[in-house]
Amino acid sequence: MKYGIAVFPPKDVQDFANSYRKRYDPHYRLIQPHFTIREAEVWDESKLEEAVSQLDAAANRLPAFTAKLNRFSSFLPVSNVIYLALEDPEPFIRCHTEICQGLLEEPQKAYRYNPHLTIGQNLGTEEFHDVLSSVRLVEVNLEFLVDRFHLLYQTENQAWTVYQTFLLQK
Repeated sequence: MKYGIAVFPPKDVQDFANSYRKRYDPHYRLIQPHFTIREAEVWDESKLEEAVSQLDAAANRLPAFTAKLNRFSSFLPVSNVIYLALEDPEPFIRCHTEICQGLLEEPQKAYRYNPHLTIGQNLGTEEFHDVLSSVRLVEVNLEFLVDRFHLLYQTENQAWTVYQTFLLQK
């Protein structure tokens, strides 16, 4: 089965993101707005058990933190993805670094980890530029507490469901 690790923001942030995702993100119906902490990968039962143990230990070492989304951005010229960007990505990067080691290390990634909340992807070039130019005019000021992360699994219909939630330290 395929597993991944993510943070879900609170409902107000999800509602804001979904107001764009429902039109510009083909994965809108498969997973709620999220910040990927570790990319999805197929695991067997043995790796799942070890991963849960490692994630529990990581959660016990990681403090809860405040995050703030403050603008729209894109991965241009690498890809036509539009996302909500963090004012300070460092707490998410620390979370990613703490989780993605040992058994959960992501070998030979083609890119550096850049925490973000996708609102549009798989857009044609013209639509991408039109959408990006319009969303860049929108003021964004969404602050929220990150006090947990989730281990997710992918169902047969390609949707993602929470397998287990891990609480960060208060």
